[in-house]
Amino acid sequence: MKNLKKHNPYTLSTYFLLSLLIINFSLLISSCGVYKFNDASIDYSKYKTIKINFIENRAPIINTQLAPKLNDKLQQKIVSQTRLTRTSDDNAHYQLSGFISTYNVTTAAISSTQAATNRLTVGVHMVVKDILENKTDEFDVSRNFDFSANLSIDQAYVQLQDEIIRNLTDEIFNHIFSNW
Repeated sequence: MKNLKKHNPYTLSTYFLLSLLIINFSLLISSCGVYKFNDASIDYSKYKTIKINFIENRAPIINTQLAPKLNDKLQQKIVSQTRLTRTSDDNAHYQLSGFISTYNVTTAAISSTQAATNRLTVGVHMVVKDILENKTDEFDVSRNFDFSANLSIDQAYVQLQDEIIRNLTDEIFNHIFSNW
């Protein structure tokens, strides 16, 4: 049997061009890291401390689980994604406070004259004091969460609670620290 030599259709220049293409593509993908939305833009040479007051629940409908979970998640996010030190001191460089202002259900979709989908709206009013710059920023965050009309508001909250807490926390954090 003859020793058959396989013919290689690729030349050295083809391998070189293919390598350049892969390298350029890799650099393009890695450079997209600039668009991380959870990066905090804080001047750490100036700002060192933060006081996070308890976010109260002042909504017309009170969900007793919402405020404690929102507080915990917001504190965890700030501690894990910034270098600010939490303090209870009234002279902290940043001071956060706020309250849950909205917690209500409306009909979002109707099918055959019956509600098919309901919408839970959760809103939070936040106040951020920058003691060093003597500035106060007040803002509202509100999110809608759709759920089956067959569920009660309590059942819907159990299903949606992780998404609610995560979305509100991210939006509050981004407003405060990412200059959105």
